[in-house]
Amino acid sequence: MRIVIALGGNALLRRGEPMTADNQRANIRIATEQIARIYPGNQLVIAHGNGPQVGLLSLQAAAYTPVSPYPLDVLGAETEGMIGYIIEQELGNLLDFQVPFATLLTQVEVDPNDPAFQKPSKPIGPVYSQADAERLATEKGWAIAADGDKFRRVVSSPRPKRIFEIRPIQWLLDKGSIVICAGGGGIPTMYGNDGKLQGVEAVIDKDLCSALLAEQLDAELLVIATDVNAAFIDFGKPSQQAIARAHPDELEKLGFAAGSMGPKVQAACEFARHTGRVAVIGSLSDIEAIVQGTAGTRISTATPGITYF
Repeated sequence: MRIVIALGGNALLRRGEPMTADNQRANIRIATEQIARIYPGNQLVIAHGNGPQVGLLSLQAAAYTPVSPYPLDVLGAETEGMIGYIIEQELGNLLDFQVPFATLLTQVEVDPNDPAFQKPSKPIGPVYSQADAERLATEKGWAIAADGDKFRRVVSSPRPKRIFEIRPIQWLLDKGSIVICAGGGGIPTMYGNDGKLQGVEAVIDKDLCSALLAEQLDAELLVIATDVNAAFIDFGKPSQQAIARAHPDELEKLGFAAGSMGPKVQAACEFARHTGRVAVIGSLSDIEAIVQGTAGTRISTATPGITYF
């Protein structure tokens, strides 16, 4: 079975944890221990988030003022290499030496006319006081938004349109490689007026890109692994319930928050509709059980209504 596994950035660096390399490696090890168990007999593609990692690089850049910080497309490329390296090493230590791995820098095209460019909404980088945020917005042309009692830069989050490296990903899979790609939703790029490809100051949603990747690779299963074990209604309240199975039409009616579970639900529903196959949202530590069909929220057009655990 061909499986695309999308590892959430907050699952690789959990909420409240110090942003250290050791913490990231420890969380990646949890994921790779699960992935190693499902490797036999399956073709695996691993995508991953990079929000906390790009945020850390932005914080570090903000501390060095003599030069302008690197643009987001370059930071995305850096984190693809960093996270891919750790995944390769940790998974390689669990599998036979002969198992091949490849981490691909993945450029993803977005549409310059995407409406998202008119409404920047994705927070990135450090927090600022209102005065500092307004000054930086004027100096750098940033869009800013409130984040609690502070302010952060916000950027656009356009939809992924095309994955440029889809053919080499396919070739590597055909040769038996485990492929790590499309990190952070891929490196956002677009064609300029001169017809040349260029990077974009934007962030592509990782889950939507993973759904597109799974669809284009004809994957039989999309696993969206995060830091909770299912999609919930009334999450965090005494009345919360974990969803076991759902039809995409019914799941979308529940109105999940755009800043948390919303994009995961949208991506899972789109994959299920476009392919007639199954997408699952669940915990990083449950990947083996998810593949076996005993954990996570399973989304399929073959499922009537919604059932709960």
